[in-house]
Amino acid sequence: MLKLGQTQELKIIKKVDFGVYLMDPIGGNPEERVLLPAKQLPLDKNVGDLIEVFLYKDSKDRLIATTNKPLITLDQVRVLKVAETGKIGAFLDWGLEKDLLLPFRQQTAKVKEQDECLVTLYIDKSERLCATMKVYHHLRTDSPYQKNDQVEGIVYEISKNFGAFVAVDDCYSGLIPKKEFFGELKVGDRIRARVTAVKADGKLDLSIKEKTKVQIAIDAEKVLRVIESFDGCLPFNDKANPEVIRREMGMSKNEFKKAVGHLLKEKKIEITEKSIRLN
Repeated sequence: MLKLGQTQELKIIKKVDFGVYLMDPIGGNPEERVLLPAKQLPLDKNVGDLIEVFLYKDSKDRLIATTNKPLITLDQVRVLKVAETGKIGAFLDWGLEKDLLLPFRQQTAKVKEQDECLVTLYIDKSERLCATMKVYHHLRTDSPYQKNDQVEGIVYEISKNFGAFVAVDDCYSGLIPKKEFFGELKVGDRIRARVTAVKADGKLDLSIKEKTKVQIAIDAEKVLRVIESFDGCLPFNDKANPEVIRREMGMSKNEFKKAVGHLLKEKKIEITEKSIRLN
């Protein structure tokens, strides 16, 4: 049978001025055939020969074959670039003449021209090939990584309840948990992270923070910069509301208290009843 969205080897059964017709060589029905345009036909191929092609639909929604290699096939996960946006969604460059539609409802965040996004290919209810950024169930869970390994990946979805979902190496399932994530990332960001746990199902828990001692020093420097931006006097101290700390510092109250304690120990700041001042 002819397989939309997949590469397969088909047999040339008829040659016409505008191309050749192909069919499945194994139990195929000559009535179930697909056109390969003449400009796609290699010079050394004739009726009776087998040829490897990819099947998709043209601008008139007709099944058509191509010898060009698409950047993604059915159910694969790949990073593609946005070629343009339109009224029904974005159109992705996937290496073929007709760009691939990424409908608005399949976007985990709004994309714009030249953005890169992680997608998988699927067949919609109208039997057309489309892309979706909802790739969670298509990512692999057999990564070679262990706890404390450094990895790279792309953020493909942000959840207020769970955190930032990351495709490690663009293919393995990872998550920066909510407690580790304070809104400093967005969909499409490339990140470096540390594996904090490998779950029983193979999914990875990640952190973009360093190990504790190193992270406290990094956070302390960040707090100093913020205090400096307030002319040397921060208008709240480590007893402030967690939401205030999150908004101004991009860190949890616990992380803020540790950073402030570090600075206090080094005598770089003093804490008053309602503020933190530089020494």
